[in-house]
Amino acid sequence: MNAIKLAPVVSALILGACSSPPVPPPPPPPPSPVSTSGQGIDLANDASDVLNELQDSRLEFVARYYRDLASRWPTLSANEARRLSALGLKIVAVWESHSRSPTHFSYSSGYYDAVMAYQQARAIGQPYGSAIYFAVDYNVPSQSLASIEEYFRGVAAGLTGEGGGVASYTVGVYGSGAVCDAIKGAGLARYCWLSNSFAWAGSTSYDGWDIMQGMPRSDLSFSQDSDEARADYGAFQVAGYGAAGYGAAGYGVATAREPTALAAAGMPRLPQPGPSLISTATASR
Repeated sequence: MNAIKLAPVVSALILGACSSPPVPPPPPPPPSPVSTSGQGIDLANDASDVLNELQDSRLEFVARYYRDLASRWPTLSANEARRLSALGLKIVAVWESHSRSPTHFSYSSGYYDAVMAYQQARAIGQPYGSAIYFAVDYNVPSQSLASIEEYFRGVAAGLTGEGGGVASYTVGVYGSGAVCDAIKGAGLARYCWLSNSFAWAGSTSYDGWDIMQGMPRSDLSFSQDSDEARADYGAFQVAGYGAAGYGAAGYGVATAREPTALAAAGMPRLPQPGPSLISTATASR
């Protein structure tokens, strides 16, 4: 074929190449999964009703409540704890009863609350060594911190008595930055759960929290508050249903540790009632 005959063919090929659609760029890589380590929620109602959403949420923990039996709100039950643990979720337990009333906080009420919380913890199979947080759900003025301390001394005594003289459960405090600082500073709580009421005393500047409460999550359809946790925060799963122990300390859930075993393992005793550190410091000023 001579050059004259090839010219139309070459021209057609060139025109065809120019008219072909451009090759589309490769699709963007899928987004990296969002880490949910340390992310959780707290809710007032039984979490059994929202298990499907919880399973899809990839949260790490759910905080639920022990309560006075007369409360209109449901307490954390054994069935609920088993269901949450079976999903691989950790549980944070918190006692809340009359927690918004300043007149509630005294040594005797702390003792009573601790006994009730201990009994409910045992009823659901909460492992020894994990935490029970006790709520102080109001903006405590500095002059009232001494009564909050006495309340937690009552908590210590109540848990000690129910646990056979040893620290069967670890104490946490829920409240303002000022409350967390005072109670942890007095050695009456190992953990602090900082309330999302950041206008309360000491809250904006407090950084010693183990759990910090936030605003509700927009991706969940039910009423809840979001929470962020650091490392070991006293969470647990019930025996036979979860794969993890509590927090970073590694306590297993296959068997609950009896108080005598805790004592043999060197677990510390809870603080006993004594002079108020806050009252003493205030008087010395």
